[in-house]
Amino acid sequence: MSNPAFTVAAQAARNEALLDQSHYLKDEVESKVLPFAIDLSADALTETQIHALNALEKKAAATALGSLASLAKINELDHLGGGLELIPSLLMTLGITDYSAKHYTIEHAHTSIGYYGALSALGFIDSSVVVEEFRRSLDIAGHVSWLPGGTPMNGGRLGVMVPVAVGQSLAAKSYYGEDAFTVCHCGDAAWISGQALNGFNGADLHGAPICFVMHRNGIQLSGSCKSIMDKDPRPVIASLGIEIIEISSLHDKQALFGAYKKAYELAKAGTPSMIYPVGFECTLTELGDTYGIGVELTTFAGEHGVAMDTKVWVPGSLMSWRDVKPMLECIFLVNELPGGEGHHDGHMKGRELADVLSNPMFDDVGEEVDALSALSDAAPRVVVTKKRPAPGTPNLVIDSQIRAEVELPAVGKSTSPRAGSQEGYALVAKTFPARFFNVSCDLDPSTKMAKAAGFIPGKNDFQMSIEEQVSALMANGIALADDEPHAVVFATFAAFFEGIAREGLEMWRYTRNLNGVNEGLNAIMHLSHVGACTGRDHFSGWALDWITLAMGYLPYLDRFYTPADARGAFLATYDACARYGASIVGIPRDNLPVLAKEDGSALYNPGDEWTPTSVLVEKPAATKAILAMGATAMLGQEAAADLADTDVIVVNGLPFGEGEMEDLIAKYAGGLVTIEDGIIGHAGVGLRGFASLVHSAAAGKVPLAHVGITDPTVAPSDGHMEVWAHFGLTTEAVKDAVASL
Repeated sequence: MSNPAFTVAAQAARNEALLDQSHYLKDEVESKVLPFAIDLSADALTETQIHALNALEKKAAATALGSLASLAKINELDHLGGGLELIPSLLMTLGITDYSAKHYTIEHAHTSIGYYGALSALGFIDSSVVVEEFRRSLDIAGHVSWLPGGTPMNGGRLGVMVPVAVGQSLAAKSYYGEDAFTVCHCGDAAWISGQALNGFNGADLHGAPICFVMHRNGIQLSGSCKSIMDKDPRPVIASLGIEIIEISSLHDKQALFGAYKKAYELAKAGTPSMIYPVGFECTLTELGDTYGIGVELTTFAGEHGVAMDTKVWVPGSLMSWRDVKPMLECIFLVNELPGGEGHHDGHMKGRELADVLSNPMFDDVGEEVDALSALSDAAPRVVVTKKRPAPGTPNLVIDSQIRAEVELPAVGKSTSPRAGSQEGYALVAKTFPARFFNVSCDLDPSTKMAKAAGFIPGKNDFQMSIEEQVSALMANGIALADDEPHAVVFATFAAFFEGIAREGLEMWRYTRNLNGVNEGLNAIMHLSHVGACTGRDHFSGWALDWITLAMGYLPYLDRFYTPADARGAFLATYDACARYGASIVGIPRDNLPVLAKEDGSALYNPGDEWTPTSVLVEKPAATKAILAMGATAMLGQEAAADLADTDVIVVNGLPFGEGEMEDLIAKYAGGLVTIEDGIIGHAGVGLRGFASLVHSAAAGKVPLAHVGITDPTVAPSDGHMEVWAHFGLTTEAVKDAVASL
């Protein structure tokens, strides 16, 4: 096996080399771009603005097509059809965006070539970079990723960005009041996903200042919407509280501006909306006249034996917009006419770029050329884009003397660690009420978030009933509203994170900072009721894989906290708020003794700083150590009372400090025992959980033994200690493990 340290160093070198090749992935980028702006307080667009939009649209589309022509040389394709279709309304969105109160995102992030094309048309990025490096570089990725002028809400799975944008808009409303406005571009497939539907509900429930722009082209991946799911989105979405603003077509710029204007007025009144292009009916002859493609349409219809007086429905958002033949194929597909084809995965294979750009929809128009020239000659707009703060940057910090005054359960008291987490969050919320956000799934009494919620304004407190997945995503969106210090806590049962809310953690895997690093957001995912000690609920409330779950996200986390008692939980929750970055906090439900060192003093004090490990028991000549994670520290302490040569180290969380694990291995040559309240597996299925971490670091260096849950399939519905005994989590088991060393 290769040296892990060598492997890590080699990967770090490759990462650095890739980042060095990037054009735009920096800590800060100042962009001087075309001063194109749209004022939603105006009565209408000016003729000059319409001409400028048309010119920018053609420029962006030409870049997108050029990029796909470049990809075709290596036999690749992309979602060109949807990308071209995104450009017109995205340019209008970019015209109203100020990157603070007014922002945007793109739910159907596979349309990214349109996003990059639009940014290049305005001058945020170089069109030649888009053409040559789309899907072949770190900068210009295959899905929407953050670049100067872009959205920090990186797109991943369909539907996910709906609740994320809702969270972002709600935080913007808290910060900016009536000026807040978020536009979320979305497709006509993912609206039915659970994330999107729950997101719409959350937008209405809390009066999010958001407008969804649906690109209703009638086409999904494998065919028309009608052939896959023939359902009108409007009554479903409207029933969730979203006001539908109908217009004929997103390509009618004046009508689209009017819809944006109305949506902004609704947003100021606390009403979320959706701009929905209903399309229109006409004959093929009339369609050709409308878009100046009569000759091309006559030829295409004739090739497929379709009469020009045939009436068709023209979708209000046209896939492959301005790429005439594919655009017509899409129109014919949704009308079930011969010659119809979908272009979700559009491409330039076998086509010449010059031929495509020579069609009438790319013709130069004098007024459009003049409008673009005027923008180019005017003083540029300066936009400064900055990366989010690095994980570990000071966030909501409270002086240690103030923290020391907090009353926590005394040594000897047996109480739930939730009593400590309650005081930690409450102190931060009381100190920074305008910068503390709470997202709850009707569980504040159980997670003990109610006290903190009582200190913050209602506009920062979001009750979401039992919508765990969307709540986690909303918390991420809140974290994206600005980069100033803040805390957003989504607290629910750990079992729901394992089974339902995982997407809130998954989003961290594809969320890129401006400096090119994929990392978690400044949000706290609070896992309450971790492990097997969850009352007498049997499996319904258990989270037996919570440690492995959190370890899977360690590359994207600042810290993972596993407090062992109420006082440790206070330190964990305060520390999570005091540091910028993504955090996971695991809090046991049932009563645990407040830990005391051998001299009778508390292991944790409210004015202390959090550390990854704490020495609970220290013997003069110890050669062995028990590494107890979280709630199991009490078992380690009890076992050590009968062991003359064994220390007890409480693991408060991960990652360990630099060299800390190596020091433990070096110090305890007699061996290490781990104990945790979670699944660790066995030789037949492999180790997992904290046991796997220690085993991978120490195997072959010192003797090892591991205590944890090996088989969760049969279990009693009983009290805390009885359940632990069933799973072999006992003082005797720990002593036996030490003896086995």
